[in-house]
Amino acid sequence: MLKLEHLSWGTPDGEEIIKDLNLTIEHGKLIVVTGPNGGGKTTLAKLIAGIQPASSGKIWMDGEELTGLDVTERARRGIAFAFQQPVRFKGITVRKLLELSAGKTLGEDELCSLLGKVGLCANEYIDRELTASLSGGEMKRIEIASVLARGARFSIFDEPEAGIDLWSFSRLVETFQDLRSAGSGTLLVISHQERILRIADEIVVIAQGRVRASGPRDQILPQLLGDEKGTQCPLGKQEVRV
Repeated sequence: MLKLEHLSWGTPDGEEIIKDLNLTIEHGKLIVVTGPNGGGKTTLAKLIAGIQPASSGKIWMDGEELTGLDVTERARRGIAFAFQQPVRFKGITVRKLLELSAGKTLGEDELCSLLGKVGLCANEYIDRELTASLSGGEMKRIEIASVLARGARFSIFDEPEAGIDLWSFSRLVETFQDLRSAGSGTLLVISHQERILRIADEIVVIAQGRVRASGPRDQILPQLLGDEKGTQCPLGKQEVRV
């Protein structure tokens, strides 16, 4: 279980982005975080992963406080993060990245399985370097595969649909469903896509740095879709659109 208590973060010039946020995420679920642009979704994900230290508040996972731990220590405790804009590593091949993520040597079948889950052919990619020769969409899919290779207790995906084609997106949705069915840890996905929202166990709506709504998909999604159609938003004064 991940528990956030009175979590806050602001910019150096004093602008509050995350404001006294409280949230509990049960283990083994697929959680989709959504809400308006600029509402604090990506910042929240970075606070959980330790990429950005919180200004105040506490973060707990399975009874252990993570608040003072940096991103490396949190990774060692089982938190994985896939950036919205993946980082390129000159001189490192796709094979090496996946093996570093997995912490072991991977066979051809394992590499093929990981890349296949994100719509890539292993034979065409395993020996390529992570340079500008790869498109943004290809890098995005490779990074997601590296997170899957980790087999982490808590995996965070920041808008995984960004920059990938429709076929790969469909395969990615299937992969999230397979991971949930296999009990492969907790998945937290930041997304505006209705197809991803529809496979969530729970949906969390973040707006103006606060949790505007949180609960089972069948409870939250109809409210979001109703707002999208122009009806009165029941999630608070801040309009929330997907």
